[in-house]
Amino acid sequence: MPDPSNLLLFVAALTAVYLLPGPDMAQVIASASLQGVRHGLMAGLGLALSRTLHVTLSALGLAALFHAHPLLFDLVRWLGAAYLLFLAWKMCRAGAGERPAPGAGAGAGWAALKRGFLTNLLNPKALMFCALLLPQFISASQELAGQYLLLGTILVGLGLLFDGLYALAAARLARRLAAGPVPRLPRLLFSGVFGFAALRLAWGGQ
Repeated sequence: MPDPSNLLLFVAALTAVYLLPGPDMAQVIASASLQGVRHGLMAGLGLALSRTLHVTLSALGLAALFHAHPLLFDLVRWLGAAYLLFLAWKMCRAGAGERPAPGAGAGAGWAALKRGFLTNLLNPKALMFCALLLPQFISASQELAGQYLLLGTILVGLGLLFDGLYALAAARLARRLAAGPVPRLPRLLFSGVFGFAALRLAWGGQ
């Protein structure tokens, strides 16, 4: 069992990271703003699944592959940037008369989950973050699997909590913006956010 003070420091570090704007936050906010709270929560669930996978890969030591093979890191990074650009293009391409569809059905919910999952999965920096952060709070004198399980659960659970709060806030704000003079503004805004995130990921280096 990690020291309680270390756990508090771990939670504080995660909180700081989850408060920073990025493609994950943009994905949740965009889904909630354009399609309702449920879809924002589904996008958050997709992010949680991807974070769970990243924690598992980090525990297995597979993140070292990216460090040992920079070309592999760059390949995944460019795939992630291309996917974010695709989302930006798709959102910008939506017609001005198109309206959000809060009741779009289960299919759209699963699509939001898939977008959240892929957004995080195709960001190799998310895996490297887990690989660099988690060992700082792992004690070599204690059982490693249990510590990774606890810290990984906190990482995923806290992220899901923040994503839920972002989804609720974004959906409420979207209802106000929808009645404004530029109803397409949220689409254009998030299209720009995804485009910026793609450029940042592609040229951000390691």
